[in-house]
This record gives sequence, structure tokens and C-alpha cells, in this order.
Amino acid sequence: MSNRITELFNIKYPIVQAGMIWNSGWRLASASSNSGILGLIGAGSMYPDVLREHIIKCKKATNKPFGVNVPMLYPNIQEIMDIIVEEDVKIVFTSAGNPKTWTSWLKERGITVVHVVSSVKFALKAQEAGVDAIVAEGFEAGGHNGRDETTTLTLIPMVKEQIHVPLIAAGGIATGRAMLATMILGADGVQIGSRFVASEESSAHTAFKQVVVDAKEGDTKLTLKELAPVRLIKNKFYRDIEALYKSGTTPEQLKDLLGRARAKRGMFEGDLEEGELEIGQISGLIHDIQPVHQIVEEIMQEFENAKANIQQL
Repeated sequence: MSNRITELFNIKYPIVQAGMIWNSGWRLASASSNSGILGLIGAGSMYPDVLREHIIKCKKATNKPFGVNVPMLYPNIQEIMDIIVEEDVKIVFTSAGNPKTWTSWLKERGITVVHVVSSVKFALKAQEAGVDAIVAEGFEAGGHNGRDETTTLTLIPMVKEQIHVPLIAAGGIATGRAMLATMILGADGVQIGSRFVASEESSAHTAFKQVVVDAKEGDTKLTLKELAPVRLIKNKFYRDIEALYKSGTTPEQLKDLLGRARAKRGMFEGDLEEGELEIGQISGLIHDIQPVHQIVEEIMQEFENAKANIQQL
């Protein structure tokens, strides 16, 4: 199929594999790109030299377009951006920061820039900054999230009403039916994260992948709003957070409990009790671990079937 997203990224299907920390290394990104969608390397969990290594390996593993997702809250952001330019990466998704900070700098160097937002307000700021497309991510999404808890079903048409650049829907999307639904609401394509966590090529620990597959409705919750809202699996670490809230906590106490490398400990090293396990609500609909190409094939087949069946409604 061809539309504004496939043309923007030069891909077969209007699907982006989200650049998630501790899950989206070069294997996942290259497998995604080779399957006809846009693969993203998640720079948020990588030191600059590690990111360079993943970019080099990804270029060797695919001749298709891929990009890098860059959360802008890290101190070595200039070094990361310099590496992206030096390694000739043509697509960058930015998040967790002001799009004005880097959009012009990247576009002057011939890079397509997409920014991730969770509200109409920030979508308009991203458009004003000159981004080529916007990802609007609803409250259902895993990982770091918006404070307003606006759902994807509500967010997409509200953002669509206000912007003219291509719109990518994210949050609670793991199936072809959900993809069609968000496109009917006005999205030009979708970004999918949680479904690709439970893929063979994901860099997540096998134990974490199994937790995702085993998750049921209600097993995740958005928390830590005082620091940065994040959706977590309800494990021991999550229960420790809840205990602090019940006893009356401060941001400093939450920071002390969070400590360092909690996400790595959980998702990458497989500590299912003390680690931070970030995943979306849609995990309750993920039932198996598959190679990326099968996931993409199933999503697109379901999308086409749903599109054909919609006439019956």
C-alpha cells in the first residue's frame, strides 16, 4: 500500500517498529526493515559508542531504510546526534524533550525528523518546529507516557484536527484491526512497540518476553507521575512503589527507590521481581513470541481482512 507514511520513509507498509529502550537493538530494527516496515534502534539504552556499533551492524543487516529513536533528556545528546550524522542515518525519531532543540539541526543535515507527543498541545509545537511527521501516543502505551492519560481513541482525531503533517498513531496497537481503526480515525500509519518486544529478534531478556506473553488485562499500570510517568507490569518493584504512595511519599523517596538501571535490570537482565518491566496495556492481547516477519505478515493480513469486512457493517 502507498500513502504519506510509506512515501516519507520509502517503506512497503505504514508501520513503525518503536525504538524502545533495552528492546530495540540492531537485530530487531534490521528484521523490521527487512519485513517492509520502518525499524528503529532505541538509543535511550545505549552509550554513544554502543549506538554507533548498532547502527553499523544494522546497515550491514539491511539495505532498507531504518532510523534511530532519541530521547532528548540524556546528557550526551550532542555526541549521540553527531554519531547519527557521521553514520549517515537518514531518519530520527525524537522524544522526551522540546522538538525545537534539534529538529532544524537535523533537517539541515538531510535527516527526516519525527517527534513523539502525547497531546494536541505538543503536536502543535512539534509541527511548528518543522518536523516531517508526528507520532501521537495514547495512554495505553508502554514505557514513558503522557501525564494527561489521554487514550489513543481520543487523541488521534483531536491531533488530526489540528495538524497537517503526516500522523502516526501509537499506544495500544498490536493488530491489523487496531491499525485500521486508528487510520479510520485519521492516522496515516501506526507505531507498534509491545508486540515487537515479544519477538525473537527483540533484545529483551527471554524471561521478560514471557512475562509479556503471560500478561492479562489489568496487569499494567501507569505510575511515577512525579518523576516521569511510566507504564509497568505489576511486580514486586511496582508494589514497592505503591507502598510508598500509601505511606505518603516524596519525589526524592521515589528517586531513591528507583535508583539506577532498574529498566536494564528488568527488561534486559530478566530480574522479574526487582526490575522495571515496561510494557503496554495491549500485552493482554499478545500470546506468543514470533519472528518479526511473521508478526508483520499477520498484522497486514488482518488489516486487509478487516478492511474487506468493514463493508458488512
